[in-house]
Amino acid sequence: MMLFHDHAMALLIGVFTLVSMIGVKLCFNKFSTRVMTEAQILETLWTILPAFLLVWLALPSLRLLYLLDEQGSEGLILKTIGHQWYWS
Repeated sequence: MMLFHDHAMALLIGVFTLVSMIGVKLCFNKFSTRVMTEAQILETLWTILPAFLLVWLALPSLRLLYLLDEQGSEGLILKTIGHQWYWS
């Protein structure tokens, strides 16, 4: 479970860093053009890269889900009884 957390945090920090760097670059770039151009390679990357990142995050998550779902021998069985409206 810790490995998945580390994996997810690495992805989160990487995406945050990339978005921050692009934002700072766009804010301080004085020579940027405001004209929209067709950039099909860039649009393809914007589509493929998030899909790849989601798959990269989903594979360890599914593995962890199946590991947690396995029925093992329980070391302790505890029976609890609760009363909603009164103390026993």
